[in-house]
Amino acid sequence: MSALAPILQGFFTDKLIRQRRSGPNTIAAYRDTWRLLLQFASRATGTAPNRLDLAQLDTALVTAFLQHLEAERHNTIATRTVVCFLTAAEIDALLAAPNRSTRLGRRDHALLLVACQTGLRVSELIGLTRGDVVLGTGAHVRCHGKGRKDRATPLTSQTVAALRVWLAEQDGGPGDPLFATRNGGPLSRDAVAKLVAKHAAHAAPNCPSIAAKHVAPHTLRHSAAMALLHAGVDTSVIALWLGHEDPGSTQPYLHADLTIKEQALARVQPPNTRPGRYRAPDSLLAFLDHL
Repeated sequence: MSALAPILQGFFTDKLIRQRRSGPNTIAAYRDTWRLLLQFASRATGTAPNRLDLAQLDTALVTAFLQHLEAERHNTIATRTVVCFLTAAEIDALLAAPNRSTRLGRRDHALLLVACQTGLRVSELIGLTRGDVVLGTGAHVRCHGKGRKDRATPLTSQTVAALRVWLAEQDGGPGDPLFATRNGGPLSRDAVAKLVAKHAAHAAPNCPSIAAKHVAPHTLRHSAAMALLHAGVDTSVIALWLGHEDPGSTQPYLHADLTIKEQALARVQPPNTRPGRYRAPDSLLAFLDHL
């Protein structure tokens, strides 16, 4: 066994579990990332994962790995990618896509509605139980979120109505999954990702703009945040709503939509100016303008 293996094992057992007391979703995220890297490095070097040495994970290999993630796995990098979210019209089209004459269609409709309205993470969605939903006065849903923190998110009347319909036709106790599989078990992350993609594809003929977007469960979380931002909700409140520890995590939403920037620009437009396109007074300046 190489030097890398015990260091990596110590990172998980000592750093993440003992020192940071990270939750299972955080550990799973690190685990999956390292698995991808080790498998890629093993193919690139011809060395078994448990024999890989730190020196083999050099700049060239890590750069090639990142290129592999983007080009072959189509993973994006948040710092280089504009936040993808759905507009109100696109959300309406997505919610209309499930066939609500079927049991699974009603389940999917309720799940999509909860996701778009609450902005819950996919791990929080699939972890919801029937007992986590309160539909009376002060309707809300409780979830056990990232960092093992509990929070409650209010529900709109539309979401309450959909959940009433869904819960009324399902037998089960408070501890049973809110959104269950055919066999009554909790949905997996992959299952939610597949149903979101399926209904986005079904929505595309009636809403062509949705076809140009990669609609995943996290897209619905971004959409909920943008809806709150458009409604004038302060970013610190949005951070609380989404379960972010750092209010700065909501800053990318401010850069995501031109509508917000155009509204800001309208407030500071200088007086006594005539609309029109700038025209360079000199041919050389015009050349530079067109570079």
